[in-house]
Amino acid sequence: VERAKADGWRSRAAFKIIEVDEKFKIFKKGKVVVDLGAAPGGWSQYAVTKVGEGNIVAIDLLEIDYIAGVNFFQQDFLQQDAPQKIIDELKKIPYNKNGKCDVVLTDMAANTMGDHNTDHMRIIALLEESLLLAEKILNVGGCFVGKVFQGGSSDEILKQLRKNFSIVKYFKPQSSRKDSSEIYLLALKFKEKEGVAKN
Repeated sequence: VERAKADGWRSRAAFKIIEVDEKFKIFKKGKVVVDLGAAPGGWSQYAVTKVGEGNIVAIDLLEIDYIAGVNFFQQDFLQQDAPQKIIDELKKIPYNKNGKCDVVLTDMAANTMGDHNTDHMRIIALLEESLLLAEKILNVGGCFVGKVFQGGSSDEILKQLRKNFSIVKYFKPQSSRKDSSEIYLLALKFKEKEGVAKN
């Protein structure tokens, strides 16, 4: 946390996405990024340094302080109209009239209730919703980064990811607390859907 403050990042979570990017090279200049559950903004703050200003759409239930070059709006991601609002924001990006993106990030975790099974189901539900959106809005070749907890990703989700992406991996950043069971699911190279014409 102290190092994050010293380096000007909003949260220590910034180091996690930096590690992901250093290993998997998910951000490139001009790429379009959607950050789900963005507060306090560390992931968007890093991503904008890599993809350039104006190429990031971020959403969270909580307000976040302004980040130059990030289009943020405050809303519950699980509300029915949230996906359409995200697509509308994506279409406002110049040269991006198809309303799609290259990277979908989610560091969201449901508030824990203390009951392992309930917590697990809520985390999986959030991940499933994030994935459903990613499949709608990702360009071919795009990638998805989502948080799960060890022993916590369902076979169904993995099956879905392997069907839709060429590469699926787990990654535990060194900046993640040693006693934390959080781990990241990375799905790279989104496949073209059969029967869907290229844009």
